[in-house]
Amino acid sequence: MGAGIHIPAEWARQAEVWTAWPSHDDEDRWPGQRLADARVEVAQMVRALAAGQKVVVLACGDESVADARAQVGAAAEIVPALFGDTWLRDTGPVFGIDEAGRLAALRFRVNGWGGKFIYEHDDTIGDFILERTGAIVRRFDFILEGGAVEHDGDGTVLTTRQCVLNPNRNPGWTQTDAEDALREAYGAQRIVWLGDGLLNDHTDGHIDNLARFIAPGVVACPEAFGDDDPNAALYAETGKALEAEGFEVVRIPSPGLVRDEGGAIVPASHMNFVIGNGAVVLPVYGTASADMAVSALQSLFPTRTIVPVRSNTLLTGGGSFHCITQQIPALPIK
Repeated sequence: MGAGIHIPAEWARQAEVWTAWPSHDDEDRWPGQRLADARVEVAQMVRALAAGQKVVVLACGDESVADARAQVGAAAEIVPALFGDTWLRDTGPVFGIDEAGRLAALRFRVNGWGGKFIYEHDDTIGDFILERTGAIVRRFDFILEGGAVEHDGDGTVLTTRQCVLNPNRNPGWTQTDAEDALREAYGAQRIVWLGDGLLNDHTDGHIDNLARFIAPGVVACPEAFGDDDPNAALYAETGKALEAEGFEVVRIPSPGLVRDEGGAIVPASHMNFVIGNGAVVLPVYGTASADMAVSALQSLFPTRTIVPVRSNTLLTGGGSFHCITQQIPALPIK
């Protein structure tokens, strides 16, 4: 147990899930119609998750607060807050439970995904969330985004060298340095390294686009879909690497080749699903793989409803439903 805090697996019972309402209509984030379209996608996610737990939606600015209340106020608590971007998985705390059974959290430094996207309040929104939740906090003086670490709640961590060892996060870090940090923070007993993430992923290869635990010892990862899948070689290599580490690997069809409005290949991934108490919200992109991905996930989560939601607009901002959320675990009954 790192830092005296246990981080449960995402499929463990949750008390709440927090997310952020797309709130900035500037050119770098949600320009023009994209803002409205991104909000529709987030609203569908919120309503699906709210069927099984409390959902808290942060909104920045009076217009955003009013819009969030109009669209999901019946399903969620809307909280005015100052934040730069919507990706709370990376800018927010990572919640767990301390040895006394109290809500606790890990708080890491952030630097705009390696200095690429620096927005005001991204470095403070995590502290705002901590204040609202009253969680006991353990702070760490290194850069680490929640989307870069996949854990099973039982001591095993997956991550990628491309992100965690990238000199744009913690210059000079060796693999040993990173492993020491993950052991201290997450209580990792076993750390499994993969190489690169998806093509054109501006997070520098976050693991939550590539491989996800669905049970201890069981990992889902994509399988190439279509002859033109730009990540075919990566998916094959990832599956083999995970099997070589002794994991049971479940392959889920990828979205295949997905391009943005300008024709550029985008890092579309069904792996960026978010697990709630009653639902798993699956990002889909209008490709023929969607129904197969729903079927595959339903067999893995038989007690939850798989809810496919289009995520093309969210992806233009750099992520999807897992990236935009952060769960708070249910505390043990005393």
